[in-house]
Amino acid sequence: MSIATAPTTLPQANEPCWCGSGRKYKRCHKKLEGRVLQGEVSPMRLVPDHIARPPYADTGEYEPWEEDRIKSPEIIEAMRHSGKVASTVLREAGAMVAPGVTTEEIDTFVHERFIELGAYPSTINYHGYPKACCTSINEVICHGIPDSRPLIEGDICNIDVTGWIGGVHGDTNATFFVGEVDPESRQLVQVTEECMWLGIEAAKAGQPLSDIGRAIEDHAKKYKYGVVRAFVGHGIGEQFHTDIQVLHYYDSRSSVIMRPGMTFTVEPMITLGSINYKIWDDDWTAVTSDGKRTAQFEHTLLVTEGEPEVLTGGEGAASPFAPWNR
Repeated sequence: MSIATAPTTLPQANEPCWCGSGRKYKRCHKKLEGRVLQGEVSPMRLVPDHIARPPYADTGEYEPWEEDRIKSPEIIEAMRHSGKVASTVLREAGAMVAPGVTTEEIDTFVHERFIELGAYPSTINYHGYPKACCTSINEVICHGIPDSRPLIEGDICNIDVTGWIGGVHGDTNATFFVGEVDPESRQLVQVTEECMWLGIEAAKAGQPLSDIGRAIEDHAKKYKYGVVRAFVGHGIGEQFHTDIQVLHYYDSRSSVIMRPGMTFTVEPMITLGSINYKIWDDDWTAVTSDGKRTAQFEHTLLVTEGEPEVLTGGEGAASPFAPWNR
């Protein structure tokens, strides 16, 4: 079945709706203007046999194991490389973001670029997920599946990429502007990036993980923004997700003490309105319950004796440094 997708230029109120219903736009899809409409999702693409793959790649079944929270020097070095690969792919994918480009086209690029760099796109067949990245637009909080919908002038688009190479994962994401974006959305994206960096700066050895959530929530509250609670940062290494959970809001029960050698993501999802969510019938795409916009940024980091090392940051990253340190 074909699914109609909105054009990059929307009709006037009294013109026929783009969807082909025969009704005027104002009586048909105008009420959903700005909302993300689901497009067609193409079949899962194959990864060539010469690319090493994680255990779940062929079956889609993931069986977690007890992975050391403190990584060995060898694992840390491998994660530096996987982080650099993921950072490269994200920056290049972000450069594609423009009106008229489909998220399917972005996903195809991400898929092929990871393979060129010798990495397996970690999301492919992870619990059955069908694509090489997640693309979350406007009110989509996270886990948006790339599809045939073209990006529209004024959208904000998060691209989330993870690559598995050298036996470890590197995970990062950023939110990009699609052409000219309204001031409210621009501020949301800017503050979300700031929230991520404030959370990263709070990742100090000897301190509880709750310090990260406190730093993020305190900053978001200054703008009366919401901090999504249902989706959190996570430990990462040989496994895509380990047992470390990084809350983006303050909770005193998040009392695990950060130690040098720990690796995890900080990836706040900040909203203009409600922090509650709904899941589309694809069982992946999470959207804000009120349809208001949300943004996200993510880095993978290493806790050290001093300042945290951002394994997916630095020169050439989509979000290379804290905005106030540029």
